[in-house]
Parts: sequence; C-alpha cells; structure tokens
Amino acid sequence: MNKEMAETLTRTGPGTPMGNLMRRYWVPILLSSEIAEPDGPQVRVQILGEKLLAFRDTQGRPGLIDEFCSHRGVSLYFGRNEENGIRCAYHGLKFSVTGECVDVPSAPQACKHMGITAYPCIERAGMVWAYLGPKDKQPAPPDVEWCTLPPSHVFVSKRLQESNYLQAMEGGIDTSHVSYVHKFEVDEDPMHQGTKANDYIKADGNVIFDIEKNDFGLTLYGRRNGEPDSYYWRVTQWLFPWFTLIPPFGEHALGGHVWVPIDDHNCWAWSINFHPDKPLSQDERRHMEEGKGIHVEYIPGTFRTKANKENDYLIDRRAQKEKRAYSGVFGFSMQDASLQESMGPIQNHEKEKLLPTDRAIVMARRMLYEAATALQPDTDPPAIDAGAQRVRAAGVLLPRDQQPQEWAKVHLADASEHPVYSI
Repeated sequence: MNKEMAETLTRTGPGTPMGNLMRRYWVPILLSSEIAEPDGPQVRVQILGEKLLAFRDTQGRPGLIDEFCSHRGVSLYFGRNEENGIRCAYHGLKFSVTGECVDVPSAPQACKHMGITAYPCIERAGMVWAYLGPKDKQPAPPDVEWCTLPPSHVFVSKRLQESNYLQAMEGGIDTSHVSYVHKFEVDEDPMHQGTKANDYIKADGNVIFDIEKNDFGLTLYGRRNGEPDSYYWRVTQWLFPWFTLIPPFGEHALGGHVWVPIDDHNCWAWSINFHPDKPLSQDERRHMEEGKGIHVEYIPGTFRTKANKENDYLIDRRAQKEKRAYSGVFGFSMQDASLQESMGPIQNHEKEKLLPTDRAIVMARRMLYEAATALQPDTDPPAIDAGAQRVRAAGVLLPRDQQPQEWAKVHLADASEHPVYSI
C-alpha cells in the first residue's frame, strides 16, 4: 500500500472516509452483561474514536449517548442513572436513551435546546449493537448465523487488542499462519483437539489459495494435502466490513470474530463460538470461560488480557524449544495478538513485502478502500443486505479433481439449511 491508501484504511474517526463507511453498519459496542441492570452503573464506551456512554434505563432499554453533558462538558460517567435517564451530577440536567434533554432544573424552558448525540441500539447474541450513521440510512440488524441463535447455543467474549483494527482483522483473514504459530497447540487445546484437520494443517504448511469475491465479502479457499485421493479445504469467510468466520474442527463449536476500532491504535477483538443446532455443553462453556480456544484469560475486572505486551505475553522459551508453543506464547488469540501488536500500533504498510498467500488480504484492503473513497451520502455501501450474511465456514475433504467453489455454493450459501461440514 502507498501512504494515502494506508492512511485511509487505518483512520476511522469521525469524518474520515473509513470512519464514515463503518458508521453505516451496526457496530458491536459492549456485552449486554456490562449494563445488565436497569438503572445500573453506566459504562464508558469508545468506538471509532468517539467517547460515548452506555447505560440501561428503567425500562431496560440500552442507550448509547455522548459521554459529555451539553451544558458545561462534564462527563456523564459521574452522573446518576435514574428514572429513565442519566442526570448530570454537576447541575442536574437529565438525558434519555434518545439523547433528548428531559430536565433542566434551573431553566425548564431550555430542555429542547440541550439534547446530546445518541445512537439507536439493539441486542443480539448477548451483545449491544449501535448504529452510528445517518438516520435515513439505518440498515437491517445483523444476520450473521450466531446472532440469531438461542443464548444456550452461543458464547461471546471480547478482549482489548492494542493495535489498529486492520492488522488484527487481517490475521483473521490470513489462514496460512495456522500451520505455523498455532501448530503445536491444536492437539492440546480442548476446543480443537482430536480432529483429522490438525494432522492436515501440521503436515502441509504450503497452502494454495483461491479467493472468491461475492455479495457479502470474500470466501477464502485454502487447499492442503488431505488423503492420497483428496485435498483438505479450509473455507474461511470474510463478511464486509469486519466479520470473519473460522473453519470448524471436528465436532467442536464453530467460531468467528468481529474486529471493531476503538480508536486508530486499539480495537476490540470479539470472539464467538456456537453450535447451530444444539446448546454448548457444560464442558465447552467452562473451557471458553477459562480462556481456551479463541478466548483469553483477563486481568481481573478488565478486558485486558493476562498475557500482554508489558510482560512479553508470558513467553516461554523452554516451551518454544520443546515444541509445545511455536512462538513461545500460549493461547490461540494471544499467539495472534502478540505478533500483530509487535508490528506497532499501526503497521508500516509501505515497508511490507507481500507473498502469494496474502492475496485475500490485498483483496480485502482494496474492497475497503474503494468502498470508503466512493461512499456518498445518498449511496449504500457494499454488503449492506443482512440477508447475505447467512453463510458458514467449513472444513472438507474433496476429490482432487473437484473445485470447491461449486460445492460451497450448494452447501455453505444458506447456512441454516445444511449440516456443519468439518473434519
């Protein structure tokens, strides 16, 4: 990428081309459990460079408003959540979930002039989502498969990643790295162990890619040697602009991510596991809560990971030497995050020298860039149709003379109509 393209893709604050684009989609902002109680404590939220405040009002409605009072700029974090609104602790102005000022004790007639920014919110999959774009362009709610399942079928976590969203998301798009950084953990992790996929991934690090552009984003077909008469295909989905769906392993839960900018130097990495047709077992949910698989261990009381850049991600050189951890870092997410954060808060894209296995990353960058620079107030961005999101990732053995694209059109296009394909 040249400097202009890199700047466009990595800057997401208000008024930037990429920021304008991302605001046209529903954005996951926090877990519903973070504002579980009506009239409970409000929570600071920073998304796409905006400092906001989330709360649940007396009626149980989630709200997302400007953090600061319109009167003197005091943070409403120190206000009172009571009787269907947040009341500023400084002079008593009160704001509803819609941002309307409903009370100015010293000057009731001023209410209509004192409103603040507010964004509509919905709840899906135990997450609060907000729409930060123009009111007349609000799209249908997200329809990714895991958004539509009962709570018993889904587990969601989030973690702070101290890097730009783009380099984090590109790790989710890049499936070739699985044969390296995760190589020694797939047999031990309870969310991946005991599958033939592990054998194929470890045995063949020379992944051959075919990439297909479609209505929702990109489908990535990663080919490895399977059996003597077959190839093992890992089919990964990238749903514009920030969802990734991970090929499943055996009977284990399916997985996915959402990569959401906090600001230009930090992002939320959301991790989701789910079964389309049954509840997660007690053991599965326990493992996820313990930080296994794509989830993490936290510093208590935060969403910052226990392994982080201040402690070199608890790197274990002996484990690296003994081939128990390829990079010396344990945990799938932290193995990725440690490498992505090592690039710096914003990677120097002008210095990178890309390889054929980076083709999907190049295509995703181009799609994001073209969409951001072409977006007009009266136009719709790509992949705005939520109905196109009902796709699924897969792992499958196919005869060596069979191309995966036609197979995927039949078996992956409408996820709910087909079984899970996994090895």
